[in-house]
Amino acid sequence: MSPVTDSFKPIAGTARRLVQRLLTLGENRLELLAVEVQEERDWLLHTILLAFGVAVLGLLAGLALTAAAVILLWPYCPVAVLLTLTGLYAITGIGLCWCLAALLRDRETLSATRAQLRKDRLCLETILA
Repeated sequence: MSPVTDSFKPIAGTARRLVQRLLTLGENRLELLAVEVQEERDWLLHTILLAFGVAVLGLLAGLALTAAAVILLWPYCPVAVLLTLTGLYAITGIGLCWCLAALLRDRETLSATRAQLRKDRLCLETILA
């Protein structure tokens, strides 16, 4: 073999190892992404089902409480009873809306994948700099 060809063997071997490591790194990150997407999907389904259950049972309890209060206080002042219950439900609904907004605002999607990709980028920048 010629001396030029022999000098390229270490470079080719290094490049091959680098490409293999990058492919392995990419595969690991894709697996992490797949796991996190599955967890997000499960979390979302669980949250939706719980919210639906709370809404249905809350509605039934609210209807029963409203009917009981209206029947009990109808002889005294029916309009005041209905307005009081309407205000109570409105305040409760606004409070629940605020809690839902806080829950959605604080949720960080795919946080582990993004953190790992940031670490990988910093590591590659350090190596290549």
